[in-house]
Amino acid sequence: MSATARRLAHIPPTVFSEMSALALRTGAVNLGQGFPDRDGPASVVAAAERALEGGANQYAPGIGVPALRAAIARHQQRHYGLELDPDREVVVTTGCTEAIAAALLGLVDPGDEVVVLEPYYDSYVAMLDVCGARRRPVTLRAPAHATSAPRLDPDELRAAVTDDTKVILLNTPHNPTGTVLTRDELQVVADLAIEHDVVVITDEVYEHLVFDDALSSEGHVPIATLPGMWERTLTLSSVGKSWSFTGWKVGWATGPAALVQAVLAAKQWLTFTSGAPLQPAVAHALDHEPDWPGQLARDLQARRDLLCEGLVGAGLSPRIPEGTYFATTDISHLGWADGREFCLALPERAGVVAIPTQGFYDDAEAGRQLVRWAFCKEPDVIREGVRRLAGADLSR
Repeated sequence: MSATARRLAHIPPTVFSEMSALALRTGAVNLGQGFPDRDGPASVVAAAERALEGGANQYAPGIGVPALRAAIARHQQRHYGLELDPDREVVVTTGCTEAIAAALLGLVDPGDEVVVLEPYYDSYVAMLDVCGARRRPVTLRAPAHATSAPRLDPDELRAAVTDDTKVILLNTPHNPTGTVLTRDELQVVADLAIEHDVVVITDEVYEHLVFDDALSSEGHVPIATLPGMWERTLTLSSVGKSWSFTGWKVGWATGPAALVQAVLAAKQWLTFTSGAPLQPAVAHALDHEPDWPGQLARDLQARRDLLCEGLVGAGLSPRIPEGTYFATTDISHLGWADGREFCLALPERAGVVAIPTQGFYDDAEAGRQLVRWAFCKEPDVIREGVRRLAGADLSR
């Protein structure tokens, strides 16, 4: 007998846990789940040690320690020219995953319509279902056999956003496609949000991991910086990706006080607070290691190129990402029914694990034969992974 509540019973376990367990069980090279093989700056780890030894081991304020909220405000001003009140317009969360959950729980009522770009990070769908929202996806599309990242179709977005829309949920730089939305694409979102009085929740957790392809056309543009958007935008991010501390689970939400208060209203009943000794260390990362993410992005671009060249050598044509640390390939030419079937067979065939992306789509056909590969691994791990792929028979 299942004891799981109906609102959760139909949501499958996250594919990331499943595939990482498969890698561990089979000894395969894990090019699936996106966690780095290398930690972030040593000075940040030392700051955490000092906080531990200095007694920062009890409950932190639910909204986050003042030093971190102030550092987040300085980060937003330094990079994007956004002026924040750290006491009213910043809340610290248990990673960006909790920020997503608390934002949706705090702003979306049962029956509300939420427009979301697909493919989407799987926690979006889980939390939208928990909220009882009506999900309306807009698919990022690329021509068949394209080697570039897919784009947002303005006409599809205009058709989706109406006066019934409560929230637009964005993700840029985008996981899993690697698309970095351009200023022109974001302006379409902004125009529709203003026209229909819509709140925008934007997940910018990969904000600093943008490559030359996108930087040449301005790079990451926070939608909150567009005219008329600050007052209706809730921006989410974390230290996990850009500073390579994914296991610390320290994130944040920033925006107008009313939107931040909605996040806090839900967050206080989820974790209340977390990571007390890690929060001062994250403040140190933001204030004293500001150049580290740029260095990481340059390093990741080299690893992206290493992976993509290896995938081509293995008979797989990647869509070259503009940001994040993921690349996708279409495996339809190999004769597999779908990406999941391919990924489940891959450890035995090649000793490698990847992530099927069909679970990130409502439009099952759009993602059925796409597979995501992570390049946040050490170069030798990537080389070994693509060597195994090149030496394997990947056809059905």
